[in-house]
Amino acid sequence: QVQLVESGGGLVQAGASLRLSCAASGRTFSTRVMGWFRQAPGKERDCVAAIRWSGDSTYYADSVKGRFTVSRDNAKNTIYLEMNSLKPEDTAIYYCAAKFSMYGNTWPKSYDYWGQGTQVTVSS
Repeated sequence: QVQLVESGGGLVQAGASLRLSCAASGRTFSTRVMGWFRQAPGKERDCVAAIRWSGDSTYYADSVKGRFTVSRDNAKNTIYLEMNSLKPEDTAIYYCAAKFSMYGNTWPKSYDYWGQGTQVTVSS
C-alpha cells in the first residue's frame, strides 16, 4: 500500500513556473519508478516525466523537454516536477504515480498507485 499526495497546482500566466510536489508514504520500499502524468479534458492520460527511485535515469515527453525537470528527495520520499515556460497547452490535471516494475514506464496501466491529481491551468 502506497499513498501519494500531490500539491502545487494552480492558475498561472503563460511563461510562468510552477513546482509540483508528490509525497509518498506507506510501503514505499517497493517503489521502483515514480512518474508524472497529465490529462486534459477529452484526452488520454499521458506520461510527461518519470524518475527511478534510485539511480539517475529520467524520462521526459518531447512536449516538455527543456521546460520540465523531475527530481526526487529520497529522505523525504518526495518527487517534484519543476515546470518552466508554461504554455496554455500544458493545462491539465497532473497526477503522480508509483510502480513496482522497472518496465513500461510511460504506460499508465503499468503504475500501481496514483495520487489524487492537482489542477494546473495556464492562461494566455
